[in-house]
Amino acid sequence: MSDAVTPTPAPDQPPNLPPEEPNRRRFLGGALTLGCSAAAFPLVTPVTVAAAPGENRLVVIILRGAMDGLDVVRPRGEAALAGLRPTILQQADAIDLDGFFGLHPRLDGLAPLWSRGELAFAHAVATPYRDKRSHFDGQDFLENGGEEPDGSLTRARDGWLNRMLTLVPGAEAETAYAVGRERMLLLDGEAATQSWSPDADLALSPQGRHLLEVIYRGDPLFAAAAATALNLSEQMDASATLRSRRQAEALATFAADRLSGDARIAAFSIGGWDTHRRQDNAIVRALEELQTALLTLRDGLGPHWSRTMVLAITEFGRTVRENGSAGTDHGTGGALLMAGGAIAGARVHGRWPGLADGDLYNQRDLMPTDDVRRYAGWALRGLFGLSGTDIERTVFPGLDMGSDLGIVA
Repeated sequence: MSDAVTPTPAPDQPPNLPPEEPNRRRFLGGALTLGCSAAAFPLVTPVTVAAAPGENRLVVIILRGAMDGLDVVRPRGEAALAGLRPTILQQADAIDLDGFFGLHPRLDGLAPLWSRGELAFAHAVATPYRDKRSHFDGQDFLENGGEEPDGSLTRARDGWLNRMLTLVPGAEAETAYAVGRERMLLLDGEAATQSWSPDADLALSPQGRHLLEVIYRGDPLFAAAAATALNLSEQMDASATLRSRRQAEALATFAADRLSGDARIAAFSIGGWDTHRRQDNAIVRALEELQTALLTLRDGLGPHWSRTMVLAITEFGRTVRENGSAGTDHGTGGALLMAGGAIAGARVHGRWPGLADGDLYNQRDLMPTDDVRRYAGWALRGLFGLSGTDIERTVFPGLDMGSDLGIVA
């Protein structure tokens, strides 16, 4: 693990890239078949830690690739669910939460957190981003957090967490730790940042394998070689999952160490949630990473866990119906996860819209019934005492905070 710390350039300059290297959007603009996997499975992930006064702590985890909330927090009480997802969901395996919702069985290690009131969820949430379902745009909206009057993303190239730091009296940006060269828009802005890089792990993800299949499908010369490589990769799935857990553990350990000192705010990302094909297998690695990160944070923070709130959020949800490849496609309404001793008990928040055809968004997606930014906004208000006006005007322009969601103890 490397402890190298290097300055991050100003927000309007590419981060540590040679002049001729294009940014991620222009590089992928002419290769639409590559864009989905590149956004959902970045090879690197940033970690940011910032100092602020007080004893409360916030960790934001961006779940890149559009986590399927209907799989992670399963509405087992919905009669329509089995017919919509006959292949990818085994309802009997879900861990019961409240009699209606069940937790994905691969997150069984989080069940004790639920029992202690340290795990909660919100369902049927989304940003105002609609219809185009682009990973890049969806993640930008999620991380920038601002909204123009017409519902479009603000053009400001800064992030809501960075803007939040400018409002906390005595807050001081300590570090922005980036794994590799990728930057998080969530943390771009006036606050100075630095970078930290653990050992890189470039293991081929399930969707990366699918991407290779698509690229070489019509080329006899490369198809055989690609098939051999894919077979070898599949044989290494177990070790690849182990490596992913180790990377998640390294990121969370580093964040917990800083949060146990002067830092109060941390952020990093976990990829691998873009499950177009064989979702029952493709989602496992991301679930393992998320669980590892949460349990590592809990263990590493020790007594500080009681004053910590973790928000795990994603750019949008996935289609209600499974596709012909036993996966799901880009959707709209999704779920967020909250954890830590600072949350106000175990509960699945939100207004459930139902899964009947007439209840769906565009007859294909879970209907959003709340803005995911409201949960982040009320977390900031409860943890750091920001005013509703400051949150609505500066942190999340265009947001209506509404009534207290009651998520902070």
